Amino acid sequence: MAAMAAMAAVLFLLLAGAIRVSKGASFTFENNCEQTIWPGLLSGAGSPPLPTTGFALAQGESRSVPAPAGWSGRFWARTGCAGDPAAGAFACATADCGRGTVACGGAGAAPPATLAEFTLSAAAGGSDFFDVSLVDGFNLPVLVSPSGGKTCSATGCVADVNGACPRELAVVAGGETVACRSACGAFGKPEFCCSGAFANPNTCRPSSFSQVFKNACPRAYSYAYDDRTSTFTCPAGSSYRIVFCPSTSSQKSAGTNPTAVPAAGGGGDGGGGDVIIYQGFPYSGAAAAAATAALVAWSFLLVLLV
Repeated sequence: MAAMAAMAAVLFLLLAGAIRVSKGASFTFENNCEQTIWPGLLSGAGSPPLPTTGFALAQGESRSVPAPAGWSGRFWARTGCAGDPAAGAFACATADCGRGTVACGGAGAAPPATLAEFTLSAAAGGSDFFDVSLVDGFNLPVLVSPSGGKTCSATGCVADVNGACPRELAVVAGGETVACRSACGAFGKPEFCCSGAFANPNTCRPSSFSQVFKNACPRAYSYAYDDRTSTFTCPAGSSYRIVFCPSTSSQKSAGTNPTAVPAAGGGGDGGGGDVIIYQGFPYSGAAAAAATAALVAWSFLLVLLV
């Protein structure tokens, strides 16, 4: 009986740990900027809803929201916001979602906006995919720092691209550049937008404008087919910090510039395929699968003993 009780206790702890991993994942938003920002949150079609679609975040503040399994969508930060949300008169200088309120309510960011994009695994043992994208332009530096262990790597755009923004792409307010448009947003040409005859990776190539973004932020998407160095993965159940205007100490966690190569599919939404080859190693959640098998074995043994 004592052995059975001990085994039951071990099984309980293992199961409790598994529950914490699967249910405790979160997105934590941190504001290291010198002013208040207003993060926007947009869930993809069919994704579990998040408890908020937008909020204010003062300098130095942080806020966490749950990261439900199977969720996909994007985050960004609005800047220079003012007006009365109660009267529907709330608006932002950059990345406005056009709702007139602090909550974005299912609306996306008006370009230019730095985007953090996620596709979380719906199954234990799977892989999350994430990226930081400048395909819609740039407004603030962003760092995404995962907590999934050695198989994960931080990514982001930690440089202030506004300072290097070509004059043709610059969004100027009050005499200073507050955002940097993409070439697609500035000129609307198919070769910049990867549309029409250029809607495939063979014909849509980097431009001198997208190279400005890539030189400043090697890990971020600089144009629509920039998958090879820009899509990252982490085991299912990982939590993520999304840091706006990351400090020097935050940037150190990003390490050296990696190469992230989708094994199949790909795309700016980070959702192509179940395995990514990263620095020569495939990551598909094998460790999580092994843990699940161990729990099943313990449960089966306990049933036999009872």
